[in-house]
Amino acid sequence: MLKELSEQFRKFGKYVVQQSRTNLTKGGDNVSKQLYNSIKYELTSRNDVYNLSLIMEEYGMFLDKGVRGANPSLVKNGKQKGGDSPYSYKSKMPPMADIKMWAKMRNIRLRDEKGRFKKGNYTTIAFILQKRIFAQGIRPTMFFTKPFQRALKIYVPLLQDAYAEDIEQIIEDNIKTAKN
Repeated sequence: MLKELSEQFRKFGKYVVQQSRTNLTKGGDNVSKQLYNSIKYELTSRNDVYNLSLIMEEYGMFLDKGVRGANPSLVKNGKQKGGDSPYSYKSKMPPMADIKMWAKMRNIRLRDEKGRFKKGNYTTIAFILQKRIFAQGIRPTMFFTKPFQRALKIYVPLLQDAYAEDIEQIIEDNIKTAKN
């Protein structure tokens, strides 16, 4: 029974979840709250072997690491946004329905050169955005990676100390049991 170690793992998971959610909100990437609500941790143990799982919607990985575009030259003034992301668009376009919903929630509207609203529904907006995202990619937000790396720096020494405390307690308990 490693109580101290278990408590430090819980704090590690809670820290990463809380900081990731904060980054999502501050970064303006929390439109539908679906990703925000999906970020959580699960700590399981069996025979004093601990497993800490950090869980979120699958598309959170793409938002965190970014996605390289297929070909930035397909759009006017196109630049690669995905950086050195492990993910890239090759032939499959981003989902139109999700982009349409995002544009609607953000109240994005088409405008002409003078800044006036112009005709076009959310399907049109989604098509334009879909083409641009496919060509240029998605910039990495690191909303999850940065808190995880900070948590490692903070909690690895604390986890080591907690483990040492638990081992000391087990040894003391065994000595007391042996004396009796």
